[in-house]
Amino acid sequence: MCQERAGLPLRLPQVALSSTRGPSVGIDPLPGSDFLNSSWNGAYCDNGAHGTGFFRWDSVTQVTGGDPAYLGCATGTDSAAGNPDPSNNDNYTIPAVQFAAVAPPAPPPPVPKQVVGYWTVASDGGVFAFGQAPFYGSMGGRPLNKPIVGIAPTGDGAGYWMDASDGGVFSFGAATFYGSMASTPLHAPVVGMAPTPDGRGYWLVASDGGMFSFGAATFYGSMGGRPLDSAIVGMAATPDGKGYWVVAADGGAFSFGDAAFFGSMGGQVLSGPIVGIARTGDGAGYWMDASDGGVFSFGDAPFYGSTGATTLDEPMVGTSSTPDGGGYWMVAADGGMFTFGDATFYGSMGGQPLDDPMVGMATYAP
Repeated sequence: MCQERAGLPLRLPQVALSSTRGPSVGIDPLPGSDFLNSSWNGAYCDNGAHGTGFFRWDSVTQVTGGDPAYLGCATGTDSAAGNPDPSNNDNYTIPAVQFAAVAPPAPPPPVPKQVVGYWTVASDGGVFAFGQAPFYGSMGGRPLNKPIVGIAPTGDGAGYWMDASDGGVFSFGAATFYGSMASTPLHAPVVGMAPTPDGRGYWLVASDGGMFSFGAATFYGSMGGRPLDSAIVGMAATPDGKGYWVVAADGGAFSFGDAAFFGSMGGQVLSGPIVGIARTGDGAGYWMDASDGGVFSFGDAPFYGSTGATTLDEPMVGTSSTPDGGGYWMVAADGGMFTFGDATFYGSMGGQPLDDPMVGMATYAP
C-alpha cells in the first residue's frame, strides 16, 4: 500500500510482467525509452520503511509527449535511510509493465455565458438598452433609406449590428462592418440577420429566402429562387457557425450546413404568423415564436410558456434565448418584454411613447 506525501493522489500500479535495470536518476517505466526525463513525486509504496520497497514516479517522457501521464512503483534499496530520493544515485529495479496510462482529466464543460441585459431596436433605428447592456449608439433621428428590421450582437457583447430592409448594415461599438447589400438591387427585402460566433462576419436573409454572407460567414445554401408557401421572416446560426436555419411565416423551417432539421409548423394551422426563431445553446433544437405570442419548440428545446392565450396590446416581433437554453424572451411592437424559463426581466419600453414600433431584440452576455 502506498503512502502519499504533499497531498498527491494515490494510483495503484499494474502487476509487473518483467523488469529491467536502470539508474535511479530519471527512472522511466518504459524499457528502451529515455531514462532522463522522469521525476520522483515523493510518494512511498513501502508503508514508510524508506529503505527497501517501493516508491512511485511520475514519468515525463518523450513517449508521453511531455505530459505526466504514467505512474508506477519501483523496488530497490536507498542508501540514505528515510530518503528514497532517486537523485542520490541508488539503483532500483523498474517493472517494465508495472504502470498504467493515466488519462489527463477531462476539461470542465464550458460555462454558458450569463445574459445580464438586452437591447431592443425600433424600425427607425432607435436602440434601447436594459440591464447591464451598454448603449453603443443608434440610427434614431438619422435618415434611413429603408426601415431597420433587426439587431445582432457581437460574440463578446462589445457591439452590435443593425440591418435594414434594403440590406443596409450599421455597426456600433466593437462590431466591424463587413459589407452590406444596400447598393445592390434585391428581389425581396432583407428580414433578418445572424452573426458568426466569433463576430467576424454575418449573414443577411431576404423574404424570398436569398442568403447573403459577409466577412467570415460562409454561404451554405439558401431558399432563393425556390418556391415558398410563405415569406421567410428570420434566421438563426448554429453554435459553431457552420450552418443556419431560416424560418417562414407559415412555420416552415429550412436547414443548411450543419444545422439539423428538428421539425416545423409548416402545413399546420396557426393563430398568428411566425415572426422569429431562436436556437438552444447546443444547437440541438429551436423555438419559433408567433405574432400572437405562441411558442413552438422542437428538438431539445423545452417549452417554458407563451402568451398565446393572452390578449396583447401589440403583436410580438422578435425573440431571443438564454445561452444555456433554459429560457427565452419575446418582445412586442410596443416594446413590451415577456420572459419565460430562466430568462430575466431587465425592463422594457412597454407603456412608453415610441416614435416607431419595435422590430427586434438581442441579448447582452459578455
